[in-house]
Amino acid sequence: MSEKIIVIGGTAAGLSAASAAKRLDPSLDVTVFEKSGYISYGACGLPYYIGGVVGAVNDLISLNVEQVTKERNIKTFICHEVIYIDRVKHSVIVRNLKRGDESKYLYDKLVIATGAVPILPQIPGIQSHGVYTLRNIEDGIKLREALIRVPNQNVAIVGGGFIGLEVAEELAQSGHHVHIYEALPGILSFLDAEYSQLVQDELNKHGVKVSTGHAITAIRTESGRVIGIDLDDGRECPADLIVMCIGVRPQSDLVREAGIKLSVRDTIATDNQMRTSDPMIYACGDCTHAYHIVTGKPVYIPLGTTANKQGRVAGRNIAGYKEHFPGVLGSIVTKVFDFYIAAVGLSLRQALDAGYKATICKIVKGDRASYYPGSRDTHLALIFDTENGKLLGAQALGASTVAGRINMLAACITAGMTVAQVNSIDLVYAPPVAPVYDPILIAASQAIKLVR
Repeated sequence: MSEKIIVIGGTAAGLSAASAAKRLDPSLDVTVFEKSGYISYGACGLPYYIGGVVGAVNDLISLNVEQVTKERNIKTFICHEVIYIDRVKHSVIVRNLKRGDESKYLYDKLVIATGAVPILPQIPGIQSHGVYTLRNIEDGIKLREALIRVPNQNVAIVGGGFIGLEVAEELAQSGHHVHIYEALPGILSFLDAEYSQLVQDELNKHGVKVSTGHAITAIRTESGRVIGIDLDDGRECPADLIVMCIGVRPQSDLVREAGIKLSVRDTIATDNQMRTSDPMIYACGDCTHAYHIVTGKPVYIPLGTTANKQGRVAGRNIAGYKEHFPGVLGSIVTKVFDFYIAAVGLSLRQALDAGYKATICKIVKGDRASYYPGSRDTHLALIFDTENGKLLGAQALGASTVAGRINMLAACITAGMTVAQVNSIDLVYAPPVAPVYDPILIAASQAIKLVR
């Protein structure tokens, strides 16, 4: 009799787990339940869909239910929510969200990939018409329709993280009047303060206003519709539409009710094989923690790359393999108008909080030979331990070339290299591509001077 595998969640992590398990062991009876109306889509492309860079929502979708069911032989159901896990009877209760009826399904192994949901502050007016989030395809469709319906709106973006900035760029380029509100002292709070200010200057240069250091206390409405926001310093700011981008939290309520162990920030605790405290249940993606490669401690850094990798590991182990997820560095990159921002590993504050005797070394260097047309400054920072020179993190701003340099430094951190070892790497040189002394080498040579 075929072993029954049930997967809760049909996007990045869940479908990766289901596909890997079925591919390696075709005898498995795999069923996927997805709460929303879509599976297998590029959620990171949603800001570019609402701004019109991505023309149609179908461009974001990699696979549909019919393809997964027929081509991969994985039974897949959308608009089906798992509402209860019975660990004793190895069963789940599933609600058909279109019809409202409920059914019981038995499992031999269960994969939980419920993802995350947007954080919404508990303030007056938060449920008003005109307040939007951007987490899934349905959110993107609603927000795009609202933006197209009325041109040149005053849009308040609450949250100065990557998603908030990407949305700001797209809406400003679409002709809307955009204002970012960030409660912390600066946008992209993980960045060095100087770098955060450079990004803010870039936003201002393109007409995006930024207010930092003050939280929203209420959303003002008129006849049930948004007309503005109130800040904790007493200001009343106009807004026709609000996009909440203050982060996400793991969707782990179902797991808590089932008595499965939780970890940092209410994530699902797993080992490095993605197995939970119940050996028959695996978890992966934005609902789980991961172990940081530098500190070895559990962290919550929900990223699509991590979700796909964790899902694949879970699926392979369900199929009988012994694979381990190595951990995360929080490697990230994005674009804000003409500025590219990338980071990996620990920030200086995170390194100090983790107990390292850390410091930061910052340099500015052209990304190709100075005499070659198109050269642009690269702002590069290395965070390292002054006692042994071990590289702990890096941040970069500049042209698109910063992505490759941060990827290089991610490899160095993963390998446990010191800044002296980084300085000895034989990097490429050609005037159209890189200077004789790459920004990485310049930064590493300066960092060496600060190691005891």
